[in-house]
Amino acid sequence: MTHEKPLIQLIEEHLSGDLHDLPVFHNVAVKLQQLLSTRSFEIDDIIELIGEDQSLSGRVLKVANSSYYAGLTKIATIKDAIIRLGAQEIANMAMLASQFECYQSTDETLNRAMQSLWGHALACAVGAKWIARKSGYPGLASEAFMGGLMHDIGKLALLKVLDDIRKNNETSASYSDQLVCEIMGAMHESVGYKLMKSWNFPDFYCDITNGHHKADFDQSNILLVAVRLANLACKKGGRAIGPADLSLSLANAPEAYFLGLQEVALAELEIVIEDADGITMT
Repeated sequence: MTHEKPLIQLIEEHLSGDLHDLPVFHNVAVKLQQLLSTRSFEIDDIIELIGEDQSLSGRVLKVANSSYYAGLTKIATIKDAIIRLGAQEIANMAMLASQFECYQSTDETLNRAMQSLWGHALACAVGAKWIARKSGYPGLASEAFMGGLMHDIGKLALLKVLDDIRKNNETSASYSDQLVCEIMGAMHESVGYKLMKSWNFPDFYCDITNGHHKADFDQSNILLVAVRLANLACKKGGRAIGPADLSLSLANAPEAYFLGLQEVALAELEIVIEDADGITMT
């Protein structure tokens, strides 16, 4: 008689292998982030990379023409998009467009968690970008957006592992909303950090995945502080997995103090988070 392994052991075994096998990143989108981190590239390099996947090119243009990004005239080509919006914004769009399709599962509980997680990632990205600009760091706005989008990537990785375990009939355990949330809450920072490192993301993104909940954090790391504050705003506004925490005071958060944001600005942030749905993904 064979004994079924505990669920946590199964998760750890899945995570002990090659993390590149987890379907959480699009190869071209990751290459774009790595290319831009070198600060040595030409527009044609970006066009060529995105051109490796015509489907991704089309999705990037759809995002570029959404209400969140759109200007007065329609963006028709990737080159037009780069010239108008900048290379980092286009790389972010590629990651955004490719990530959207990752947040899906045939398991009802896991799919519900993925959909909530996607809404949270998007709202946190928009919020972090707004915070960077509002607090006097416009040059970090694009990186803040990506940091917000990726901060909970460990949760997606864990959901994908749970999905694989279910599909392979490795467990008879029932996936309740509470169980899934507990697993994500306990493991997602370390898993996210390991995942980002394995894909050679810039260190500042890795630091965000590993430190967005820790009580002791680097107050001088503006990207981390911006994402942490956006994350809190999402939690307060119900743009996270779980109910809204209306008792949460952004004005009393150390992140708001470090960034010099007062109550009026924080109230505006809550509106930004609430309205973070203007990016067309389908």
